[in-house]
Amino acid sequence: MVRAFDRSRSSSFNFRKMFEKLHHSPDTTTSSSPESKSFGGSAGGSAEVHPVASPWAPSPDKGPVSRLSKNGRAYPSDIDLMKEKFAKLLLGEDMSGGGKGVSSALALSNAVTNLAASVFGEIRRLEPMPAERKARWRKEVDWLLSVTDHIVELVPSQQAAADGSVMEIMVTKQRSDLLVNIPALRKLDAMLLDCLHNFRDQKEFTYVDFKDANEAEKATGQRDNDKWWIPTVKIPPGGLSDTTKKWLQKQKDAVNQVLKAAMATNAQVLSEMEIPESYIESLPKNGRASLGDIIYKSITEEFFDPDSLLSLMDLTSDHKVLDLKNRIEASIVIWKRKMNQKDGKSSWSSAVSMEKRELFEERAETMLLILKHNFPGLPQSSLDISKIQYNKDVGHAVLESYSRVLESLAAAILNRIDDVIYADAIVSKLSLNSSSETLSPPLSPTSMTLSDFMGWNVDQGAKIKISGKFNEIFKEYENEKLMVKTPREQKKISYLERLEQWGGLRSPTARH
Repeated sequence: MVRAFDRSRSSSFNFRKMFEKLHHSPDTTTSSSPESKSFGGSAGGSAEVHPVASPWAPSPDKGPVSRLSKNGRAYPSDIDLMKEKFAKLLLGEDMSGGGKGVSSALALSNAVTNLAASVFGEIRRLEPMPAERKARWRKEVDWLLSVTDHIVELVPSQQAAADGSVMEIMVTKQRSDLLVNIPALRKLDAMLLDCLHNFRDQKEFTYVDFKDANEAEKATGQRDNDKWWIPTVKIPPGGLSDTTKKWLQKQKDAVNQVLKAAMATNAQVLSEMEIPESYIESLPKNGRASLGDIIYKSITEEFFDPDSLLSLMDLTSDHKVLDLKNRIEASIVIWKRKMNQKDGKSSWSSAVSMEKRELFEERAETMLLILKHNFPGLPQSSLDISKIQYNKDVGHAVLESYSRVLESLAAAILNRIDDVIYADAIVSKLSLNSSSETLSPPLSPTSMTLSDFMGWNVDQGAKIKISGKFNEIFKEYENEKLMVKTPREQKKISYLERLEQWGGLRSPTARH
């Protein structure tokens, strides 16, 4: 034991002396001392020591080099990026490692959202995405979606034994909702990128920065003057050709279908998430307090027309639309909880019958569906934010975030297409009025009109002045768009007919 202690002491002593020689010798590579040649300190040792510089020691030629610096390549490798991304997911976005991070589901949802924000941003023009940004999106979204390949469920299967007998065993398979929805969302993703790529060859309309555009271009090419950072669409004087108009409408229909599919997937996933208790505690005790007297009275009447009710509401800004959406969703949650409540003495119970409460809930859901279709791309409601924040299911988190970013991208592309259609309609109307004004012959002095015969003094030479009256034409165009959405006042449509129009009836048992 003493010998072993002496040997270990001698080895550690010589090991220490070796590093002292390495640090104090002027030329460590050419040192010929016995200590530098033998590891054990004996003269007969054959193990030659090659000095290895410390990784923290400064190099005599250049300073310390970071592993993520530009050392022969412009960017970190894909392996380094993948390590960094999945390290943040494992740490729950808590880089201190103290265990105070968010759940894995919320971290993955935030990763998909942040990736889409950094790659797409705000779509300002109808143009193809740069190749490097498209490659980054496809690469990194594949990394994040690869988590769903390992979310499995056990299903029964049959296996044949060596003697020919068949036995039933349990095998793993990807979860059914992920197996169906992930490939569908990937297809919608590819369709949106292809739609942007289709605008690479169009030359008829261009974009001008808002600060560089003149007054006519600002008036005809901008639907929302508040968004001054969005470039102005510049249409040729005669308007777009018929071929371009048909092609543009075809692209709009395709993007609209993608938007509806993404909205349906997102709504389905959110409906499957549990409502957090913190959200329920913040709700009022009845639907009237949540909706207000006007909306509650309209919903509880015998005849219900959601279009006419929404036409009376102030929906001039996204904030007001979102506030109405929050109130409707809160009332739906209140009525559903009261229908599922068994205890009659609970604070959630009331004197309203079960049938009426179910009727009110279906009418509120109809209004909510109309709001979602008329105002796509709205910010998340309070209920959605609470569900996403407290969700623990990783599969639901991936489906919800992926469908949400595709919904936002489709809504942005649809807005840019509507900008072009709007600008073309204004330019075509101006050119049509100008041409009719120049081509119409003046009335002869001897001709008598009905106004002359009745004695009305009307100046025959008066002409409509088109220039400088963009606002009147814009208001007329908006009124034409609103006339399509104006509900008929002669016939009141019941809520059952409205439900059939907005996607079919649902039985009470199918909903619960």
